[in-house]
Amino acid sequence: MATASSPALPSRPLVLADLVPAVRARDAGLVALGVLFTALLAQVAVPVPGSPVPITGQTLAVVLTAASLGPVRGVAVQAVYMLAALVGLPFYAEASGGFDVVFGATGGYVVGFLPAAWLIGLAARHGADRNPLKAVPLFIAGQAVIFAVGVPWLAVSVGLSASEALEAGFYPFILGGIVKAAVAAAVLGTAWRFAHRR
Repeated sequence: MATASSPALPSRPLVLADLVPAVRARDAGLVALGVLFTALLAQVAVPVPGSPVPITGQTLAVVLTAASLGPVRGVAVQAVYMLAALVGLPFYAEASGGFDVVFGATGGYVVGFLPAAWLIGLAARHGADRNPLKAVPLFIAGQAVIFAVGVPWLAVSVGLSASEALEAGFYPFILGGIVKAAVAAAVLGTAWRFAHRR
């Protein structure tokens, strides 16, 4: 029997979408938005001379989506984002996509998005994204995870020494990573303050 707080559902679905539970639909929608947001920030790309790895907004997107969506949905965003590349969607830097994006020289960074999203999402679930003093170190650590996977992958795939891989795939990105961590902390801190006022 329906009550004022729980309206009656139709006895049979009106359309296929009526078969999808509301929570699953919300989660799927949030993951899809996260993928599109990551693809959008990937188009903010600055080439690094002498390196196959550009400076992009992707890592900022990883931080923001993982902290906003939590570990499971955050990882789901990046997993779907990887699948988008594998089917050739132009969701990566300079509207690129395809097998080489995930398994080429820069593929390690993309693979590193998965553990980074889990770490950041898990910490955010415990409130670490709400205080800039905790958020900035967390977001730097999350990006460090990406480089911990990406730099060795770059070295092996291109045939670089450890020092050459660091020069090409890590050192040029340190300052940008700190700035992205600060930006993400400011955005999320502001969002939480706004949410608490409502």
